[in-house]
Amino acid sequence: MIIEKAKQLLENHEICDHCLGRMFGLLGKSENYIRGKSIRLILNMEREINGESPILEPPKCELCEGVFKKVDHLARMCYEKASKMGLEFETFLVGSRFPKGILEKEQKIMNEFDLKYAEPINRELNREIGKILEIILQKQVNKENPDVVFIIEPYTERIELQIKPLHVYGRYRKLVRGIPQTPLKGFKESVASIICRPFSKATGGKCVFHGAGREDIDVRMLGNGRPFVVEVKRPIKRKINLKEIAEEINRSGKVEVLDLECISAKKAEKVLTPNHKKEYEALVCVEEGISREEVENVVKALKRAEIHQMTPRRVLGRRVNLVRIRRIHEIEGELIDEKHFKLRLITDGGLYIKELISGDGGRTIPSVKEVLRKNAWCEKLDVLNILDGE
Repeated sequence: MIIEKAKQLLENHEICDHCLGRMFGLLGKSENYIRGKSIRLILNMEREINGESPILEPPKCELCEGVFKKVDHLARMCYEKASKMGLEFETFLVGSRFPKGILEKEQKIMNEFDLKYAEPINRELNREIGKILEIILQKQVNKENPDVVFIIEPYTERIELQIKPLHVYGRYRKLVRGIPQTPLKGFKESVASIICRPFSKATGGKCVFHGAGREDIDVRMLGNGRPFVVEVKRPIKRKINLKEIAEEINRSGKVEVLDLECISAKKAEKVLTPNHKKEYEALVCVEEGISREEVENVVKALKRAEIHQMTPRRVLGRRVNLVRIRRIHEIEGELIDEKHFKLRLITDGGLYIKELISGDGGRTIPSVKEVLRKNAWCEKLDVLNILDGE
């Protein structure tokens, strides 16, 4: 059956040994070129017995147009492009883009001769170039999660590199008030810019900052720090000294980073998904005056309270207007002077503390203002800890 199909194929189409072998590529274990050469040899032996002239390999294949003669050249181009960039990687994969006309012609031939065991042209080219690159690069092919993918357009000889992003996990402390988490018009710097700058310098890539939640510009982030992930897109260097990067960030005096480590994209997604409980300390001002007994009343009223909070007016332009239900798990109060007291709270993530204090015009119920029946507002707010896994 194989020889008969090969005979029909070669009598109707001028194809090379590579492409002939590919038409039966999923049968047996061999290289397609050797498979095709062997099939042609056996077929021509039979033709000689029958007194027929041999069907020789054509100077130019009508299907692949001689692309397999360029395998060494294309592999060398990939090597030179990566070397010129100074690209650091341990694993790679080869992909290719073929013109639509080539793929349609191939499919037509497969259908015409019912070639159920054929291997597509791109798959063989990718594999053959990959075998050469493993030798000259001294790197491993990784089909699941390569550091870099060489995308080859074999006829135009264009090489594109798809470089796997680098993900670095850490926690940050924001030690000063008055800087936003991410770049904002009117501010020279941000937590993100302070953290990303040394990563960009070390990797040669473009950094994107992802925080697990955010704090307001005038709020400090202290304690164990807020989890974050720096995603480095198209990193040239992957082997970076995280200790040196942390030291450079920490010298800013405004932001500190802890526990830096390289992680997978899957783990990065998990880090950023949970809505953690948080511990806060708020300095509350009551212009009309406050007593120790009133502070105790606030603590008693809000301990383990369920808070119904409409989206605060100050963020309505950036957040959907809806009612969030959050819980206060723990709360302590301390009188400071006749107009101030401190609250320390542990709450569900996503509870707006400033509006919990002010009531936001009745949009947060209950609130400190509602319990006191006096105007109250937050003068200073610190996030003390992000409580993981609770």
